[in-house]
Amino acid sequence: MIYSKFFKRLLDFTLSLIALIILSPVYAVLALLVRIKLGSPIIFSQRRLGKGGKVFKIHKFRTMTNATDEDGNLLSDEERLTSFGRLLRSTSLDELPEIFDIFAGKLSIVGPRPLVEEYLPYFTEEESARHKVRGGLIPPEVLYKNIQPTWDEQLKYEADYANKVTFVTDLKILLATAGGLFSRNSVDYGSYVRPALSVERAKEKEKETTGVR
Repeated sequence: MIYSKFFKRLLDFTLSLIALIILSPVYAVLALLVRIKLGSPIIFSQRRLGKGGKVFKIHKFRTMTNATDEDGNLLSDEERLTSFGRLLRSTSLDELPEIFDIFAGKLSIVGPRPLVEEYLPYFTEEESARHKVRGGLIPPEVLYKNIQPTWDEQLKYEADYANKVTFVTDLKILLATAGGLFSRNSVDYGSYVRPALSVERAKEKEKETTGVR
């Protein structure tokens, strides 16, 4: 309890500050590459759910183009995701700007994935426990060596984590991260795209209503 209320934020602030200083050359190189290969803006921002279900803006390096169809509508995510974008995602380099969000107190180093606000109505009561804590750059799922979890699996991992945050758990997750990154590359994580939670849950509800299995 003391760790989650006081020391976790202190560690987030200290470690994110150190990371920002050390990684400043990396940010410069990646920003240049994104600008050359994908254009501008370099940074992708999106409204996400944070602690207490409050909305904040998360920041990442963009991984997709702005390609549109003949009517001017954006193409699907799969069609706009480039090989360079897949590389950024599989190595998690696209998430480096989130360290600024950690420094600002919007995110934590370890915590549930911050999801889009449109998903809020689709969490079960048990899953909503994930909002007891700040979202994180590194998700609890790495402890389970489950690189491509289903929505049900992911949300259970996150709720379990939020219900019992400890220094030991955070340390285990940090130590497991290196292996998780290696596994991401081995399964081509950069190309991994799931159906939206809202779409999946709507289909499940429809099946329950119609009795279709």
